Amino acid sequence: MNVLMVCLGNICRSPLAHGILESKAPEGWYIDSAGTSGWHEGERPDTRSIVTAKGRGLNIDQQRSRPFLVEDFERFDVIFAMDSSNYTNITRLAPDEASKAKVRLIMNEAYPGENRQVPDPYTGGQRGFEDVYDMLDLAIKKFLEQHS
Repeated sequence: MNVLMVCLGNICRSPLAHGILESKAPEGWYIDSAGTSGWHEGERPDTRSIVTAKGRGLNIDQQRSRPFLVEDFERFDVIFAMDSSNYTNITRLAPDEASKAKVRLIMNEAYPGENRQVPDPYTGGQRGFEDVYDMLDLAIKKFLEQHS
């Protein structure tokens, strides 16, 4: 299975989700992350994301931000959006209904149909990154219970 994690800048939420799923996914799965903006293209994850991941035993230093591409609809089976704004931005690019159906709000894995958002921790402190990690970890555990 190929899974893409998407947030706005691909430096906070989606790198954490990428790292969490990559650490737990069955062998042979391909995990990546992207942003709906290209503001941080080529940059490492936010230092606070790196610190949060390291505190949980994950190394996400090698990740680099990249923008979401229309071609990602072909490459990925599931595309997880961190919030409704990202969801809307991604689905607007979908070339067809089958592509659009690949896009999901990640927190619906833990709370089906509630459309909960993963808050962007960028303007907050370290605690926000820790909270985001916990949210993503729960959603990813629920996703893997259904797909591995």
